[in-house]
Amino acid sequence: MKKIKTLLLISTIVLNTSGMVAAQQANVNLDYNPQKNTQNLVPYGGNVVSPEVHDDHTVTFRVKAPDVQKVELTGGPILLALKSKNAIPFTKNADGIWTLTVGPVKPNIYVYRLLIDGVAVVDPANTLTGASNQPGYSNLVVHDNQPSYYDAKPVPHGSVTRHIYHSDVLNGEREMFVYTPPGYDPKKKYPVLYLLGGSGELANGWELDGKANLIADNLLAESKIVPMIIAMPNNQVLHRNDPKHLEQTYKLFESELRKHIVPYIDSHYSTIKDRKSRAISGLSMGGRHTEAVGFNAIDLFSSFGILSAGDLEPEKLNPAFFNDPKIKDKVDYLLIGLGSGELDFVGKRSAATHEALDKIGVKHDYFIGGEGAHDWGTWRLLLHDKLLPNLWKKKP
Repeated sequence: MKKIKTLLLISTIVLNTSGMVAAQQANVNLDYNPQKNTQNLVPYGGNVVSPEVHDDHTVTFRVKAPDVQKVELTGGPILLALKSKNAIPFTKNADGIWTLTVGPVKPNIYVYRLLIDGVAVVDPANTLTGASNQPGYSNLVVHDNQPSYYDAKPVPHGSVTRHIYHSDVLNGEREMFVYTPPGYDPKKKYPVLYLLGGSGELANGWELDGKANLIADNLLAESKIVPMIIAMPNNQVLHRNDPKHLEQTYKLFESELRKHIVPYIDSHYSTIKDRKSRAISGLSMGGRHTEAVGFNAIDLFSSFGILSAGDLEPEKLNPAFFNDPKIKDKVDYLLIGLGSGELDFVGKRSAATHEALDKIGVKHDYFIGGEGAHDWGTWRLLLHDKLLPNLWKKKP
């Protein structure tokens, strides 16, 4: 009898332990190491394990493609991390499986694609595929020995709600995602951050790739930010390749912002309805929208985040802002931030905006840091380290 009880106990332990073992890209939990291969199981619907992230931070990619002539690894973020300017070739074995091991790579999430006979495609075995208004891409999650600041941790979590509304400005149905903090209470009033995406991003980009809700959850759990609502609207207002995009996008987005986005949030959520409790920020094109549109909407916003963006002639872009003698008192917080690897890409525009603000005495954060370039590694870092902790910060 004692032997039977012992066997039952051992069986229970084995079952409980096996239930905690994460399979390769099983998507069971929000694991911080989803591409660590613990059971040698291929992803559902796949035929090889790819990518396989090892604990020493090296990564193995595999593609089963016996009939192709060449396979390479490409994508700005991963090549930057590997310090390679060129696509990196795979090696083919006798079974028709192409393999490449790279690294070590510093823990982060990296975008990549495969070049298969010269055509850029997603990794067919990777279930973590990006969704945006551009051709598909794959995400590589290089884990550390514990969850990162952007991972789901065992803390109170807020909610993200998808809203669909009609726009008279753009004559169609639009979507917007809204984060409410854990314990959201309609009887209380909350400040609002309007968080914008870049060219080719969808409204949920800041949630899926930017991890904005998880970053906010973690910072709230550490008492590093104030509880806030984060509205993530779609700031794509016409086709990105439209020849009149630059000419029309600012006017259209400002109209959409004033007529629909801000009124919708104020009518559906318990917000503090004044400019000092509203912030607007965005990455890349969203950073341009923040500057070109947000600076013109000083009646709506008092805090701003220009991420990986700027303008070579900001005084001409926003003459009312830069000629306002009281503007120094109207800006509560302003961030100009970019990655250390994108100085040649947006560096001059960011620097010009920084210098123009200095000239008129507007206090602001000018931050260049991280190891990323024009990618989510930079924008997640800026959101976590700079933007969120400084919004509505109590002054000593």
